[in-house]
Amino acid sequence: MKTAIVCDWLVAVGGAEKFLGHLLQCYPDADLFAVVDFVDPDKRDFLQNKPIKTTFIQQLPFAKTRYRGYLPLMPLAIEQLDVSAYDLIISSSHAVAKGVITGPDQVHISYVHSPMRYAWDLQHQYLRESGLDQKFRGWFARYFLHKLRMWDLRSANGVDHFIANSNFIARRIEKTYRRKAEVIYPPVEIAQFSPQGNKEDFYLAASRLVPYKRIDLIVESFQHMPDKKLIVIGDGPDFNKIKAKAGNNVTMLGYQSDETLISHMQRARALIFAAEEDFGLIPLEVQACGTPVIAYGKGGALETVRGLDADRPTGVFFPEQTTDAISEAIGTFEQHQARLTVENCVHNAARFTPEQFKKTFMTYVAQKVSGR
Repeated sequence: MKTAIVCDWLVAVGGAEKFLGHLLQCYPDADLFAVVDFVDPDKRDFLQNKPIKTTFIQQLPFAKTRYRGYLPLMPLAIEQLDVSAYDLIISSSHAVAKGVITGPDQVHISYVHSPMRYAWDLQHQYLRESGLDQKFRGWFARYFLHKLRMWDLRSANGVDHFIANSNFIARRIEKTYRRKAEVIYPPVEIAQFSPQGNKEDFYLAASRLVPYKRIDLIVESFQHMPDKKLIVIGDGPDFNKIKAKAGNNVTMLGYQSDETLISHMQRARALIFAAEEDFGLIPLEVQACGTPVIAYGKGGALETVRGLDADRPTGVFFPEQTTDAISEAIGTFEQHQARLTVENCVHNAARFTPEQFKKTFMTYVAQKVSGR
């Protein structure tokens, strides 16, 4: 089988890029396609140093730093990628990759990290947070997102089989495209994390500092708990705004190396996770370090964290994105901390190993290809 792997964009080495690396371990002979590719030359090991076939957006002005600004052109761009010579096309999509054009004798399997949140159910939140909900810019943005939804729905017809990264995303796929999706959890590099039993007296929040991660809410909640300590690791456009809210019991460390981050993950009493994520890697990485999670009880966290009502619990959920709910959850956590053992956390994280992903994913693909 001649195989092509298509992704949205390659800029930094984040979760989607790491996932692409795992796909390449499954299909090392596959050719790679992307809207743009600006990954630094010294960070391309996960791509096996393969050449990437990109679109015309790669050559447009300021594409390296402002590639998102070309989103209106991305549906057109992805359709210009020629994958007609391939038997199997695997798209890794959170934006436009699933829209690559394929023919009736090809099998197109799309692993969807999420339908475009900013075009569908989170449109209003996206417009508010990006300042695009006012006056002429607001009308233009809404019209463009309307057209993008039409294209996104049409392009779903070119996918033979959908895979979702969680049951939460499978429900979003069915709601958006009226298509069923198989759930195959993404791999987590469990082996690079080692558990530690000796916890120190601080809580951890680690994330890119953007609005939907709700790090601001976590910091605000600690204003009402001056006897508790919070350490925040991560950088992003909201850094200064969040730092202005931080009291003396909150330490903002900004961007840190992987080694420093892992050290804090091992030593923290718990990770506080307030985002409604599609899947969310860091709760599992923290659990691999033997550390429990205090999480917002929606989205992917419900599938990666075991609450107090489960056998071998690994965390506590809070029902609302409010400071009171977080404060109450921390109190509940401290009452039941003895039940949230290092062993429970490591055991739960072990369900998401790269080996398990590779076996499940390749078996699924082989079945779909043989049954076409």
